[in-house]
Amino acid sequence: MRILLDAHISGRTVGKALVDSGHDVRALDSEVELEGLSDPEVLELAAAEGRALVTANIRDFEPLLREWAGEGRSHAGVILVPASVRNEAFGFLISGVQKTLADTSQEEWVDRVEWLRKA
Repeated sequence: MRILLDAHISGRTVGKALVDSGHDVRALDSEVELEGLSDPEVLELAAAEGRALVTANIRDFEPLLREWAGEGRSHAGVILVPASVRNEAFGFLISGVQKTLADTSQEEWVDRVEWLRKA
């Protein structure tokens, strides 16, 4: 699965583990050229590259996703990480992303939004 990790999700730890389990991962915190992208630019990048976005930034992305839906714009899927999950809960984030994506194809994630599943 092609995945984009938002800025507050560790590419070094979470991203590496997802790559090690066979996913194609880009992480905003691991690529200098991606630093400082606005939320709309992050969603545009994920959509352009066909990557499901994993973000804990619910406050900004929920309205953005509603806006895109209202405009008929498509995205490659979004996994929302609840505020109750700390950014340092690496094991939970890794297993949660894997469980949320399990038994689905990239195509099944188009315009899909789901909350991170508990492992």
